[in-house]
Amino acid sequence: MVEAICIDDSQRPKQIPINKWVKKGEKYNIIYTVRVLPQNEVGVILSEIELTDNELPYEYFLLRRFAFTEENLKKLIELIKDCNDIDFSMEQLLEQTQLEEL
Repeated sequence: MVEAICIDDSQRPKQIPINKWVKKGEKYNIIYTVRVLPQNEVGVILSEIELTDNELPYEYFLLRRFAFTEENLKKLIELIKDCNDIDFSMEQLLEQTQLEEL
């Protein structure tokens, strides 16, 4: 698990109820990552929120909604490697994330 803080809770899709949506300033634990198409971004599964068939087509939260400490960013990179054979460059990953003092 990788701890992250939500920095963007805007544009909640109507398919996702408020109680299953991230809240800006709240801490979450990322347990899985995946490449999301067609956006070609990293999507994450959180331990605190379970998206089900009721929320389809939404299955993941985009990584860019979260910020990380430097230590947790390193953990995130390892989690991404463990979960996927993603060929993201470090530059692409950093474009999708922000460092944050938690």
